[in-house]
Amino acid sequence: MKLACLHAHHSNIDYIESTLAHYKIELMHFVDPGLMNRVTHDESFQPLDARKKVKEQIEWIAKCNVDAILITCTNYIALLNEEDLSFPIPIIKIDEPFFEEICQIAEPQVILFTNPATVKGTMNRLNAYAEAKQKTLNMEVIVIDSTFELLMQGLNDEYNQLISSYIRKIMHDGKKVISVAQLSMVNAAKQIERETSKMIINPLDTLSSFIKYPLYVVKK
Repeated sequence: MKLACLHAHHSNIDYIESTLAHYKIELMHFVDPGLMNRVTHDESFQPLDARKKVKEQIEWIAKCNVDAILITCTNYIALLNEEDLSFPIPIIKIDEPFFEEICQIAEPQVILFTNPATVKGTMNRLNAYAEAKQKTLNMEVIVIDSTFELLMQGLNDEYNQLISSYIRKIMHDGKKVISVAQLSMVNAAKQIERETSKMIINPLDTLSSFIKYPLYVVKK
């Protein structure tokens, strides 16, 4: 089984490698940090241009002798429609198992981000997913300020510490179910889980649970 992974940032590679290490999967990684940079900072770069670029990337990857494609960036996914994803090989959208887990919860929830640029695309897709499933979400959205730039500077320890501190504060202040929306936040969430034995929903765990079952994945 050869799985191609399309990332918006190289930091996502380690998360996917470690999560899928228990499966007989050969991973091939494709990274393009420039696309989201242009979407965020270049006003002349229109959504149609971005959609065309992502579609071209997926078309290229699909020709690289792979069995399936995993898209790890919600913003990439949000740029596309179902017609764009009509390929003879499976396209796995990392956010859908994550959304499915969130939609099973009736209690009040809080979803955390560190990158403001990912919020709109992720929440638009989450709300559309919940509506399609006829679910009503009691959801608060929080961006942890002044953190994402630490990740971009390679200051991973400082980044994780700030996220962990914020999650502890939320747990102390209330009883909402917590989820983290970005792969880069998973290590901090896991640290808090170990400290408290309380589950924090994250897109890596939900991906791992999902990938056990599709017929095109063979476990060791």
